[in-house]
Amino acid sequence: MTTLEIILILLLLGTCITTSIATYFAIKFGVLILHVEDSIEESLDVLEERYSSIAEVLEIPLFSDSPQIRQVHNDLSRSRDAVLAIAHILVDDFKKLEDDENEES
Repeated sequence: MTTLEIILILLLLGTCITTSIATYFAIKFGVLILHVEDSIEESLDVLEERYSSIAEVLEIPLFSDSPQIRQVHNDLSRSRDAVLAIAHILVDDFKKLEDDENEES
């Protein structure tokens, strides 16, 4: 075996090892991204349920002018708005990613 053949074999082995490592991490991160996406979708479902529940409570008229009750009502309203804002942020990020993928295709 000549020196050139040995160098070519070593380069081929190095390329195979590097490709194997890159493939492993690509699959590992792909699975991780899929798990994160599933978790976010489940969280959005929970946020949607909470938003509906809070919106129903806020539709009920107040029969007391107590400052504490008004404060709780205001806190619920702000919480409802925060839930909606979080859902919009998460959905907008996914829409941007989908739009970018569609443009590249």
